Amino acid sequence: MKKSHSNSARMRRGVTRGLVTATALASITGVAVPLIAVAAPSGTAAAAAGIGTSEKQRVDAASVVRLDPSPDVLLLGDHDFIHALWQKARDGGEEFESVRLAAEAAMMSETADDHVQFITTGIHEAYAVDKQREKDKADAARAARLAKSQALIAVGIPNSPDLLDLSDDNFIRAVMRHEAAGPEVRAAAAQALAGDAAAWQAFIINGAREAHRRDVANELKELEEKNRAEAERRKELAARTSAAALFRITPSEAVLALSDDNFIRELLRTTPADAKESELFAAAQRAVLSPDPAVWKQFIHTGAEEAYKKDDEKRRKEVAAANRRLALQIQTAAEKTGVYPNLVAAAKKALAGSDDDVARFLMDGQHRAKRQSFQQANGLPAGFFLRQSAPDAGEAFLAPVSTGSKQADREDATWVVVPALGGQPGCYSLESVRKPGYYLAPKDLRVRMLASDNSAQFRKDATWCVKKVAGATGTSLESASQPGRFLRQYQGDLYAANKAGGKNRFDAEKDFAQDISWKFAAPLAP
Repeated sequence: MKKSHSNSARMRRGVTRGLVTATALASITGVAVPLIAVAAPSGTAAAAAGIGTSEKQRVDAASVVRLDPSPDVLLLGDHDFIHALWQKARDGGEEFESVRLAAEAAMMSETADDHVQFITTGIHEAYAVDKQREKDKADAARAARLAKSQALIAVGIPNSPDLLDLSDDNFIRAVMRHEAAGPEVRAAAAQALAGDAAAWQAFIINGAREAHRRDVANELKELEEKNRAEAERRKELAARTSAAALFRITPSEAVLALSDDNFIRELLRTTPADAKESELFAAAQRAVLSPDPAVWKQFIHTGAEEAYKKDDEKRRKEVAAANRRLALQIQTAAEKTGVYPNLVAAAKKALAGSDDDVARFLMDGQHRAKRQSFQQANGLPAGFFLRQSAPDAGEAFLAPVSTGSKQADREDATWVVVPALGGQPGCYSLESVRKPGYYLAPKDLRVRMLASDNSAQFRKDATWCVKKVAGATGTSLESASQPGRFLRQYQGDLYAANKAGGKNRFDAEKDFAQDISWKFAAPLAP
């Protein structure tokens, strides 16, 4: 340590000297963040020893995530090959979310059969889930854009790409400012803008049309006192225009003048192809096949709206169900590893809540839930957490930090557990929240926060494997690059220590099992 920092180091050691640690089993939270694909082993024989899949199976698996099946990649052992697939899935973002989760579950297993199963069938099954989710999302996005078009037609505003491309809140502002918007539409728009994103969507999907109907009703009420026949004519035109808007059709004067049954036939004839499987289309078909004119009129005035709302509810339920399946998949994958309690808790909380809660969890919550802070297993001294210090060359140590500490200090004491940079199953790397791309690794046995140089040696140095150690009551982490050495706090500082080594003061046998017992707590910088 530099001389200018020696006093602070001595103070930490003095405060933390003689720590005694013992409590219940702790776990680790976190999932994948960026890392580098594992290099091919040297020599065909070495690679072949870990390969239980055929070249075709590997090429097929690689094609899912668009991984180049180069000779080096195809010679990787099954576990390392999955690691390469995982990296591509992680780089692909949401498109390969289920593939990434399934790959992580496979990487956590030390069983060769599980590795083979993922490469041969698991990756394809996971990708089928991803494709279905992407389809559901695309359908929802298209439905949202079409809802804007329907709102414009209903209110009497010409459709334009510029309007349809606006964000929901700016779209509502544009509708509110347009001269075609009546008092009720403007009032409903203002109320929606005062709410959240769900309120904006509700206005676009149904609120604008409903408000416009109120505007029309108010106009007709005034007109009815002067000219009942004209009022009825306008009421009929408003109903037809509204029904046509649900089919995303702007009706011409000639179409509006058709008889009720022929008006419905024209709607059916010009219905966009993607709407022909809807309840709205089916309801129109049922209505036009009826010989009863009252059925035709009922469809135009109320039936089309009822059918459209059924379609909208079905779409919402499909998206919500897809979101819940993915959230449950994340929860299940995390539970299987037994090392992601914060993520499991966040997924359970979201699934117990509303559909919006689940959507928020998938959008951002699951990633935030991967953060955590480290304590000794018994939490003593109270309020002390593992943190790093940039002025001390990234050295890691125990220090008092709380939720009331300044943001920089809380980030220094918050970490993300990611799949091992070295690629070993049952092992992890600990990445800094404060400085992404920096990991806890031993340097001359002193554990520090170090920047990844992407080398094979660094990836191994930054890998820690969960081990059961006699007498340890928390989670113990063994260095992958120096087997037998564990992440240990000794007099407040962090080392890669070996009880059997004995030559370094931090290798001391006294309290060794307690000093390598860790609890991974809620993040100080969530």
